[in-house]
Amino acid sequence: MKHKVLILGTLGEFTELVKKAKEKGYETVVCDGYADGIARTYADKAYTIPVTDVDAIALMCREEGVDGIITSFSDLLLECMVKIADKAGLPCYLKPEQLSWYRDKSACRDVLDKLGLPAPGFRKISVELLKQGSEEEIQQSIANLQYPLISKPLDKYGSRGIFIIHHSDEVRKKALQTAEYTDCQEILVEEYNDGYEFNMMTWVMDGKVNVISIADREKTEMEEGMLPLSTRNVYPSRFLAEVEKSATDILQNYIRYTGQTEGALSMQFFWKPGRGIQVCEIAGRFFGYEHELTDMVYGFQTEELLLDYLYEKDRIKEMFHRHDIHHPVKYGAVLYFQGRQLQIADQTAACELAKEKCVVKPWIFYKEGERVIEYGPNPYLALYYIETENRRQLELETEKFFSEMSIRDPEGREVAYRNKIPEYEKEKKTDD
Repeated sequence: MKHKVLILGTLGEFTELVKKAKEKGYETVVCDGYADGIARTYADKAYTIPVTDVDAIALMCREEGVDGIITSFSDLLLECMVKIADKAGLPCYLKPEQLSWYRDKSACRDVLDKLGLPAPGFRKISVELLKQGSEEEIQQSIANLQYPLISKPLDKYGSRGIFIIHHSDEVRKKALQTAEYTDCQEILVEEYNDGYEFNMMTWVMDGKVNVISIADREKTEMEEGMLPLSTRNVYPSRFLAEVEKSATDILQNYIRYTGQTEGALSMQFFWKPGRGIQVCEIAGRFFGYEHELTDMVYGFQTEELLLDYLYEKDRIKEMFHRHDIHHPVKYGAVLYFQGRQLQIADQTAACELAKEKCVVKPWIFYKEGERVIEYGPNPYLALYYIETENRRQLELETEKFFSEMSIRDPEGREVAYRNKIPEYEKEKKTDD
């Protein structure tokens, strides 16, 4: 019998998953609410149903005879996949009752707290208190937290609705701004960690965490007081040896509590010499616009893993038997360029950078004449996957991109924010 797989998501990062599924001889069905999603071009069948319409997609799965469902790269897609799989009777590595530990920041923090695992100090504040409470009551609600703080929604992803709070007199204003981004009756206020930041992707197999990659997650403060934005993720992390064991142990303890025995598992965390690790977020999926780096740097293909989980689980053990995160084939990075909400007129410089020899894959998201939309289907102005033979060369190439990148609006104003490479206290010497 020929397998028929539903791939939940049709935007650009799903094209390789659809192609790989077809290479393996599977019939492919794609679905989401984006009518012009590029992955539709490659699929055997395509449906335009919002991913949140769980009942409609579950019914479609039964009518189509779908025998597997997969997605990744976004928390919302993960949540919808788990619920659809449950309704349609399809196998999935998480159940709906486990979702809160991967989707609700409050539930995640409660587990970390209960297990004694390190995370920034936090408090939950009711939106009602922020609107109606006295200044004294608001300050009391965050007593003992150390400034700077950040306010964030409990139910959103992609850095939406997150604001830095530097002083006590900013708490109400910034927290109310966060409240505009959530449907919850509470928001989260937590201590802001200024340590190095990391992205870690793993796969759980037979209840054991297997590390796929750990990357340096670099950010740039584009404008004073603005939350720093993601600008480069570097593979492998220069601090891999320092953080790998502690980070893996944290995830192992976490899934022992949540009951996850298989499937994707990722973590964003902070670390600083002498301070140790603090968990930022834990998710049951891989990072969007980043999983390509594991293929570039290690020859480890995420699409292969996701599809083998559905239909050829025995192959996964062999994938990890060959995989060694301490011996990269190349050094790689994804460079993200974020922009102001202006109209795009001239992308010449961005297109020229796409031709650089180190570029494995360029991705320019907007067409000339379009306006940059915050939190629209395009997450960035542009991104570039680059690879080099060593880390020093990677730094040089990055500096070139960060200095030469330019996108102009019709009046000649710069649309792209200027990225910066952060300063590191300690440089590794093993990549010379």
